[in-house]
Amino acid sequence: MSVSVPQTGTVTTAIPARLDRLPWSRWHWTIVIGLGTVWILDGLEVTVVGNIAGRLSEEGSGLAISSAQVTGIAAALYVAGACAGALFFGRLTDIFGRKKLFMVTLAVYLGATALTAVSMESWWFFAFRFLTGFGIGGEYAAINSAIDELIPSYYRGRVDIVINGSFWLGAIGGSLLSILALDTDLFPANVGWRLTFALGVVLGLAILLVRRSVPESPRWLLIHGREKEAERLVSSVEAEVAADTGRELPPATEEITIRQRESVGFGMIARTVLSTYRRRAALGFSLFIGQAFLYNAITFGFGAILTTFFDVPTSDTGYYFAFIAAGNFLGPLLLGQLFDTLGRRVMISSTYLLSGLLLFGTAWLFDRGALSAVTLTVCWCVVLFFASAGASSAYLTVSEVFPMETRAMAIAFFYAIGTAAGGISGPLIFADLTESGVVGDTVLAFQIGASLMCVAGLVAAALAVRAERRSLEDIARPLTAAGGSKGLKGSGGAAGAASEARASGV
Repeated sequence: MSVSVPQTGTVTTAIPARLDRLPWSRWHWTIVIGLGTVWILDGLEVTVVGNIAGRLSEEGSGLAISSAQVTGIAAALYVAGACAGALFFGRLTDIFGRKKLFMVTLAVYLGATALTAVSMESWWFFAFRFLTGFGIGGEYAAINSAIDELIPSYYRGRVDIVINGSFWLGAIGGSLLSILALDTDLFPANVGWRLTFALGVVLGLAILLVRRSVPESPRWLLIHGREKEAERLVSSVEAEVAADTGRELPPATEEITIRQRESVGFGMIARTVLSTYRRRAALGFSLFIGQAFLYNAITFGFGAILTTFFDVPTSDTGYYFAFIAAGNFLGPLLLGQLFDTLGRRVMISSTYLLSGLLLFGTAWLFDRGALSAVTLTVCWCVVLFFASAGASSAYLTVSEVFPMETRAMAIAFFYAIGTAAGGISGPLIFADLTESGVVGDTVLAFQIGASLMCVAGLVAAALAVRAERRSLEDIARPLTAAGGSKGLKGSGGAAGAASEARASGV
């Protein structure tokens, strides 16, 4: 397809409505597979590194590094890279388009992971853990924005929830892969851990091949003066979907008038997210911080808790982790549709509150000595069944409640906040608590995570946006929509504030 030279002006179009009224088809599955499966790679990466830490520190691993350096310095650098990559690529995604950036970010991930596999020095391993995180962080901004703009509004909630929850499929795979790859009867000590990273590269290359057929977001093309390209793309998709489903597509009557522009300044983005939509910003902040601390309260020291309090051998903790990872994935898979039927406010608030209350109950049972390694893991599994759906809804929320021009940057901003809190503040708070061997310290860690989830649930009950089955343009009017930019002037943007109040049901 030829690329149009941007010609900015004013255009009236029904393209968003045409995308939203499409029935589910093989074309949409291509989008899900091409874009969504990268979360599996993220789960694989994070789990593999934690599980191979002991092997890397052994003599003969081919790398002079300690276990503490792998789980400490390398993990912190991965987190720092993810935060930096989200912010860096998030801005570029809004400027240069979704497709260019979701190809670039995956390429960064692939290159960095391949180079991690051939590390011979600790500094090399650290450097490429940072760059791997840099690519993964960029993926979150580019992918979430593209998915929400390509998936019909009727399915958007469940698709986004399940895709973000697929991280835990990778976690399960990482746990089981590590058991196999670290078996010295199968692979030498200096080879097995490298093969775990090599598999990530192979999977990434397969995703890259599928991703080549995923188009640019027509919504992004439209706003950036490439309406002819957007029209050709949507027309071809409509023809493909109609042929695939054998159904005549219903007419799309809703139109929107756009004043096109090549880019939106960072100052306007900041005012929009933090001032015009400040209630939604408070909601996003609460959701990301709550889920970040809950996951650290449970998962950061889960291995230490099992070995310290229940004498579980270190070699067996991977089996327990695979079990709670399964609960994490089943939550989004089974509850995802309810976010589109019962609605965002009910489901977001209830999943946060339920997981928080259940973790309080787990803390009480643990404090009384009423749990074994198995029953504690079952409790975790139930807590995370609801928490994982809630955590996935945090990504869904920030990707759909802000205007089109700010979407990728908003995702990046809140992702960076949550990742920093979970990967930096969380370990600092929970490491000593969960590893001290004192029951009361571990109970306190659980209670901190549970409290923040309950607070986030209450915030969601008050501020969550009724976004289910609604067009993105209806949830948050584009800044470039005719009359939309005027709302940014004066007292914080009257048009945006009115839209926020209506969407929140206030």
